[in-house]
Amino acid sequence: MSDPDGMSVLVGYSPDERGEDALALAALVLRAGGGPLTVANVHPPGWRTRGPGSVDAEWVAYLKERSDVALARAAERLDELEVPRDRVTLRVRAHRGSGRGLIDVAEDVGAGLVVIGSAPRGRRGRIAIGSTADQLLHGSPVPVLLAPRGYAAEAPPRFERLTVAYWHAYWRRQDAGGPLAAAAGIAERLGLPVRLVTLVLRPPGLAARLPHADDLMARQLAQAEEDLAQAAALFADGADVETETAAGTGIATTLAGLDLVPGEVLACLSSHDGPLRTVFLGEGSGKIVRAARCPVLVLPRGAALPPARPPVPPQGHAVPGDRTN
Repeated sequence: MSDPDGMSVLVGYSPDERGEDALALAALVLRAGGGPLTVANVHPPGWRTRGPGSVDAEWVAYLKERSDVALARAAERLDELEVPRDRVTLRVRAHRGSGRGLIDVAEDVGAGLVVIGSAPRGRRGRIAIGSTADQLLHGSPVPVLLAPRGYAAEAPPRFERLTVAYWHAYWRRQDAGGPLAAAAGIAERLGLPVRLVTLVLRPPGLAARLPHADDLMARQLAQAEEDLAQAAALFADGADVETETAAGTGIATTLAGLDLVPGEVLACLSSHDGPLRTVFLGEGSGKIVRAARCPVLVLPRGAALPPARPPVPPQGHAVPGDRTN
């Protein structure tokens, strides 16, 4: 296991396949270079009853009991994954939105990374964005790492590489440096080499519409390679960075042509239309997430390096009654 003072990780857990996938992915993060792990279960708030500020006490007790049972199951699974108990804190949070509840917990514990699983309706080996992911991917102040459906059953023994992918125009944006710095910091803490990939997309039917379509694509590819060189220069001297251009007629087909190693993590940058220093999944980055065949890390626009230590150190496994609501 890695240095316990590394990047603090929060995993959103539910007692189902997506929760198991998230735990398996979070365990790899800790094994590679993560620090304290917080496992959170978010349940709905209590129903309002008669009288100001009153809630149905029986319903609240039932929800809390379900969360305690879920987190007990998570603790057992982490034992199986050989995650030391003194690295783990369990938390319960009541919130109307599970994703927004996780954002609150991330802020409370100073998490540098949030890990969740795919919505259950997705294809096996791919990521589907449900309500929890949608809320996180449109408001998290820290990077979000998503596990494909079924990842726990096929998880590699370790991470091998971080690939940062986006279309070529993004690298020329003035605010691209922040997410790249965050990607570099995460790769360094996880001990991973970095590959920067520019997707050069050819509109369908381009050759039929333009007589010099091949020349246009050649210029696009040359510009992409120049942009990649500038992006690679943002990384520290001596960093293990390779660059690659990938041409295709769409994001899904272009990504399908990329070579992926078993321990690949694919990173994409938030849309520039979203708030600064907040994850915001635009149309293009959303397509990358859905088309990926490996875990995907979504970096906030204007992101900085995730904190190495949380403001409140973990206290080990929670016991009944040890919760934060």
